[in-house]
Amino acid sequence: MSGHSGTVLVVIPCLDEEAHLPALLNQLLATQAAGTFVVADGGSTDASRSIVLDRARQDPRLRLLDNPARLQSAGINRAVRLHGAAHDWLVRIDAHCDYPDRYVEGLIAAAKASGAASVVVPMVSRGRRGFQIAAAAAQNSKLGTGGSLHRHVGVGRFVDHGHHALMSIAAFVQAGGYDESMATNEDAELDHRIGQAGGRIWLEPSLALTYYPRATPLALWRQYLRYGRGRAQTVRRHAMRLKVRQLIPLGIPAAAAAALLAPLWWPLALPLVVWAVVCLVAGLAIGARARSSAAMLSGVAAMIMHLGWGCGFLAERLGGRPPRSTRRPASTG
Repeated sequence: MSGHSGTVLVVIPCLDEEAHLPALLNQLLATQAAGTFVVADGGSTDASRSIVLDRARQDPRLRLLDNPARLQSAGINRAVRLHGAAHDWLVRIDAHCDYPDRYVEGLIAAAKASGAASVVVPMVSRGRRGFQIAAAAAQNSKLGTGGSLHRHVGVGRFVDHGHHALMSIAAFVQAGGYDESMATNEDAELDHRIGQAGGRIWLEPSLALTYYPRATPLALWRQYLRYGRGRAQTVRRHAMRLKVRQLIPLGIPAAAAAALLAPLWWPLALPLVVWAVVCLVAGLAIGARARSSAAMLSGVAAMIMHLGWGCGFLAERLGGRPPRSTRRPASTG
């Protein structure tokens, strides 16, 4: 590493985040570990841009960067191209999450201790009210995520993927940055390329962030439909094998299609009925343990997640064209 003063570039992709930006900027700008903070704005129509510009007048480390492509991946790539040469590390911050104190310092310490090219963190979902509580409970459970390591706070270990937090800029540039042709799963796709290049990825449990899931069933469905499509693009591009927890949701659309033929032969409905009963009963148990009536609907949220992901994956795999890579080397020269 080059040993620059202020060796970290912090990039915050943003679109209409006026509710979160003030507190987030207050927290992040308190750190002295970072040399440059970039808010990559995808065309906000609320007060987000003015919040950043006002704060930038008080702290010259903060910059507002236009992100005409609107995708988070494109905004981060552009920030690295423009500002990465003066820094050793890239920290990605999602504006709608909550972060532990001294987050940036903790990431740097974890990278130095592990020798990893990338440090990822777990996500703990939290709901404020109603269906969002159910979605959070599902995402925090094996019912919803199948035991995905970065969805639960466990022990520190090397992994193949996690929620993006800190990366060596050298490793980011060597891998070619994010692929801007992918609207979702671009993080897992980049992790795969970093691994292929010999970079190791460390999951740091002490720096878990708080994520607020979609607050309505329709929004959750659309999100997981996109997630499924993104995973299918990654699998096709790199000829990857799916894990067992990813294979299971692929059977749900088939079970739903078979159930449509149940009037002709009723046993065709059994796979769908069994899945629904298992999800609903597990959701009731999750809610009972949490002593939350809203969390008792976590089974419904999990069903939406399973079906959305499975439909998205199959739609992309069976009907989509192989995505053409638009990786733009994140040159810092």
